[in-house]
Amino acid sequence: MMSTTIPFTKMHGLGNDYIYIDSRLSPISNPSRCAVFWSRQHTGIGSDGLVLIGHSEVADFSMRIFNADGSEAMMCGNASRCVGKYVYEKGWTSQTDITLETLSGIKKLSLSVRGGRVDEVTVDMGEPLLQNKEQVATADGALHGHLFDVCGTPVEGVFVCMGNPHLVLFVSDVEHLPIEQIGRRLESHPLFPQRVNIEFAEMKDADTVRMRVWERGSGVTQACGTGACATAVTALLTQRAGHEVKVCMDGGELCIRWNKADNHIYMQGPAVKVFEGTIEWND
Repeated sequence: MMSTTIPFTKMHGLGNDYIYIDSRLSPISNPSRCAVFWSRQHTGIGSDGLVLIGHSEVADFSMRIFNADGSEAMMCGNASRCVGKYVYEKGWTSQTDITLETLSGIKKLSLSVRGGRVDEVTVDMGEPLLQNKEQVATADGALHGHLFDVCGTPVEGVFVCMGNPHLVLFVSDVEHLPIEQIGRRLESHPLFPQRVNIEFAEMKDADTVRMRVWERGSGVTQACGTGACATAVTALLTQRAGHEVKVCMDGGELCIRWNKADNHIYMQGPAVKVFEGTIEWND
């Protein structure tokens, strides 16, 4: 068995933390296995998963995401912002408008640079989809007011696909919900054959929503960019908020705007480098 030293960068977007690897320099033959071992808090680096950054034939760069349980994710809004910071500050590009290939399509990133550092990134997340026959096990791929049990209370769920599947539940008191217990159960609900991310949300005022999240494959996390987008979409669809809303999560806040002109969702928020290092890996 050969041991390899792999450089990595630990980054987070509002506490949603991943291990970032330059896949050009360090090709990973089994990223699912790496994600499981490296994400462990006490015996690994500790993270919500692993992100591989590389070249792309259809965009400026590519991103692959592996959750802490080894499953591959289609998209992550917080990770995409961190990738923008990574490629700019590593000197891969001098452009502040770049494109990123993901499993859910090409995303456009606009970088806010101050003093040579990227402190904030706006991501064009594309159009939200309210039904998907592969991800929702109903005839038309939509929920149509399905009620879910939340601590004995029936709550109407809204399905929103932001490149990955989300179930948004608006509740009266999000702070005291046992979201780990509920999220674990609902993630594998029979209605969602590919599993689903769960957002628990509560309106604080007309422009502010408080959200907590259970992420598919990772569990409770500090923040979820695509989940914030799905929550903002649901708030507008249910006439709780307008086209622009601040989503407050455990790790911080994102500004989400649903643009009327192109029907795209725009997500604006920070990206932070925590530290860099190397790890020994026996493949």
